[in-house]
Amino acid sequence: MQYTNINVSVSNKIGTIKLNRPKSLNALCGEMTMELVVALRELNENPDTIITVITGEGRFFSSGADVNEVVPPPAMPTAAHKKVAVIAGYAPVLELLRSMVDHTKVLVVALNGPAVGGAVGWLLGVADTVLASETCWIHAPFSELGLVPEFGSAVNFAQSMGVHRANDLMIFGNKMTAQELQSCGFVSRVFPAKSFHHDVENYLRNQLKVNSGKSMMEAKSLMNASVRDSRLVSIMTSMDALAERMVEGEPYDRFAEQRRKIRGKQQGVSKL
Repeated sequence: MQYTNINVSVSNKIGTIKLNRPKSLNALCGEMTMELVVALRELNENPDTIITVITGEGRFFSSGADVNEVVPPPAMPTAAHKKVAVIAGYAPVLELLRSMVDHTKVLVVALNGPAVGGAVGWLLGVADTVLASETCWIHAPFSELGLVPEFGSAVNFAQSMGVHRANDLMIFGNKMTAQELQSCGFVSRVFPAKSFHHDVENYLRNQLKVNSGKSMMEAKSLMNASVRDSRLVSIMTSMDALAERMVEGEPYDRFAEQRRKIRGKQQGVSKL
C-alpha cells in the first residue's frame, strides 16, 4: 500500500512506522489513523520482523487529534442517534487500539519529541516499552478539552506509572518530562535528542543480537496475557464515556476555541 501520512520500512528484523505530517506536528487525522491500522496489520503478518517501532518525523512525536476534524455531527433527532453516530466514527481508533493490544511483535514507541492528547492516550499506554528523547514531554489535556482519558488510557497509565502519577497526568493535565517518565518507570530508556533515531536503532539491534527473537515475542505474549481482556474492556468503557461527553457537546465548543487560538497565532506569525 502507498502511505500518505506515515512512512513504513523494514530493516534488520525491525519494522518502523513513522508518523509523517511534520508541518502539522504529526496531528492524528482520520487518514493517518486508518494508515496506522493497515501498517500494524502488515507488520504483524510480516514473517521477517521481531520488533515494531512507532515514532515520528520532525520535532514532535504527535500533537494529538487534528483539531480541524473535531466538529459536531449533523443534526440528529435524539441524543441516542447522536451517540450512535459518534461511536461509528470511532471505529478506526478502536481497531487501532485492538491492533496494538493484540500485536504479536515487540511493540516499541520511540518518543522523538513531545506527545499530546490522543497521541498519549492512544499510542503510549499499550506499548511493550517506551523509549524517549531527552527533550520530549507528554501532555494529556483531556479535562481542558472537555473530554475523558481516551480509549483505555486511564487504566493503562495507572498500571504503568501508578495511580497518583496517572491522576496528575490524566485528571489535571500536567505535563511530564522524559526524566519524570523514566523515574516512575513509564519510559525504559532516554537518549540524546540529536542522535535519537540512530541510538534507538542501535539499541534495538543490540537486543536482537543478544536475545532470541522468538523468545522475546513469547515473553511479550506471556507478559500481556493477563491484561489483554481488561485492556479491551477499558477501551470500550472509556469510549462510551467519551461518546457521552461528545453528545453533551462541550468538547466541540472547546475544540472550536482551540482552532480560534491556532488561527490567531498563525495570523500573528504571517504579519511578522
